[in-house]
Amino acid sequence: MTRILLIEDDADIREGVRLLLSAEGYEIIEADCGAKGLEQLDESIDLVILDVMMPGISGIKTCEEIRKVSYVPGLFLTAKSSETDKVMGLMAGGDDYIIKPFSYAELLGRVKALLRRYHVYSGKKTVEETAAEQTIIQVGDIKINELMKGVWKNNRPIRVTEIEYKILLLLMKHPGKVFSAQQVYENVWKEPYLYASNSTIMVHIRNLRIKIENVPESPEHIKTVWGKGYRFE
Repeated sequence: MTRILLIEDDADIREGVRLLLSAEGYEIIEADCGAKGLEQLDESIDLVILDVMMPGISGIKTCEEIRKVSYVPGLFLTAKSSETDKVMGLMAGGDDYIIKPFSYAELLGRVKALLRRYHVYSGKKTVEETAAEQTIIQVGDIKINELMKGVWKNNRPIRVTEIEYKILLLLMKHPGKVFSAQQVYENVWKEPYLYASNSTIMVHIRNLRIKIENVPESPEHIKTVWGKGYRFE
């Protein structure tokens, strides 16, 4: 059974989300604060839904702590709708966000999309797919092992999120090729592209540059081709 960790201090919202997702067959583990949520996080959790504004440890800080030990997808519930707050959530390691008040249909759609991508990413492969993934891709000092889903720089491991890995893999498989924002989004997220998705892509690209570039502000590898997209050199 798919297990979802719900970290939300509002008891009414927790009950509504639990009833909705339980009816879909998901097992819901509840926590009313970030500290308790972190205590209940383990390898069996498939998705974390967490509020941004909570007493004690905020949702942003909780997500940062989760990212130190797990790449499980995270969905923020937030009452804030400014672009800055969205970017902060994504930079903390969140995969998506939904603004309160939200419809249960929208929440369910976001949950299913995140779980679908996570299960495909971490699920079992066919013999043919596994064999195809044994190739190591290396461009300059950056190396990817598809079987291990690992990234190295100068033979030192680099911790990346699922989305960051997928973006890097897409670009490194086609060095020198320019990918538009739409191509990146549809290849990585497997969803129709919207103009608002640009900020999401930019945040993940920025995080990748911080991790793999010697000087993130002047990247040697992940280049922005103004007006066209991104390419890997």
